Amino acid sequence: MKILCIGEALIDMICTDKGKSLAAGNHFLKKPGGAPTNVAAAIAALGGDVELAAKVGNDPFGKQLINVMENFGVDTKAMLIDPDHFTTFAFVSLMENGERDFVFNRGADGLLTKEEVDAIDLSKVHIIHFGSATAFLPGPLQEAYLHLLNKALDQKIYISFDPNYRHLLFPNNTQSFIDQSWHFLQHCNYFKLSDEEAMLITQTNSLENAADILLKKTKAVFTITLGKDGTLIGMNNEYHIVDSIPINAIDTTGAGDAFVGAILYQLSHRSKVQMSELNLGDWRRFVANANKAGARTCEYMGAMEAFAHLNNQIFN
Repeated sequence: MKILCIGEALIDMICTDKGKSLAAGNHFLKKPGGAPTNVAAAIAALGGDVELAAKVGNDPFGKQLINVMENFGVDTKAMLIDPDHFTTFAFVSLMENGERDFVFNRGADGLLTKEEVDAIDLSKVHIIHFGSATAFLPGPLQEAYLHLLNKALDQKIYISFDPNYRHLLFPNNTQSFIDQSWHFLQHCNYFKLSDEEAMLITQTNSLENAADILLKKTKAVFTITLGKDGTLIGMNNEYHIVDSIPINAIDTTGAGDAFVGAILYQLSHRSKVQMSELNLGDWRRFVANANKAGARTCEYMGAMEAFAHLNNQIFN
C-alpha cells in the first residue's frame, strides 16, 4: 500500500566548529533534511511504496533534495519546484554553554498550497503521514496541511502524525503548537511523540500523567519514544513498554524518523480492515522492529547516510 508524506524538504547547515556561534563559525556541513523527507527516505530504504509532497526552490539545493529522494526510490511527483523562491535552510550550531544557535531561512517549503495538494492522486494512497515541524507556522503549507487532513478524513485514509516539536521554531508561541497538535492527535489513527513532546502537549510533568491523558483524550494507537528506556505503546486504555536496543550511538540524527518510517512500512503491508484489527502483540512486534531501525540509524553519521543501511531484513 502506498504512503504519502507531507511537509518540509530543506537543507540543514550544521556548524562543525565546536562550541562556536553561527557568527563565529567558519565550517558548515550541508545535509538534506526535513522530518517528513527523512521518514519518506526511511520507508523507501526499507522497500516501501512512498511519495513525498513538498516544495523546494529552483536552485542546486532543491535539485539535490529531489535527486536524493529519487535515489532512495521515493516517488517525487509531488516534490514541486518554486521558480521564484529559494530552498529552505536551517543553520544550527551547538555552543559551549549547551544552547543551540539557530537561524531558520524559510523559503519554498512553506509555500505548498492546498490547490497543489488537491492535484495529488490519492486513489492509491492508504496512509498519509503528517510529520512536519514547520507546517504549524503561518503560511500556505499550514493551510495545505489541514486541508489534506480533512481530505484524508473524508476518504477514510489511515492517518499518521508526528508533531516534531522544535522550540526554536516556536520561541514565543508554544500554545499555538499545542493547540494545533491536539487537533491532529484527536483525528489520527496513529501518532508518535517523544517523552518531552508528550509532557508539553498534555501540560504535565510526568510521563505517566501524559500517557493517561493521551489515553483518555485520543482514540489512536500511540507510541512515546523514551530513548534508552524503550518505547511506550498506548492502546485500549493501557500502556506498555517495549525495550530499546542497546547500542553505542555515533549520531542520533534521524532516529525518530527511522522509527516512524519503520512503523508505517509495516502498517502498509496490512489492509484497512487488518490495520483496525491489530492487537497488542502486533504492535509490540512493530515497535520492536522500529526500535531496531532507530538503533541502526544511530550507528552512522547523518540521517540520509544511515538510511542507506536500512533494509527490511533487520525485522523479525
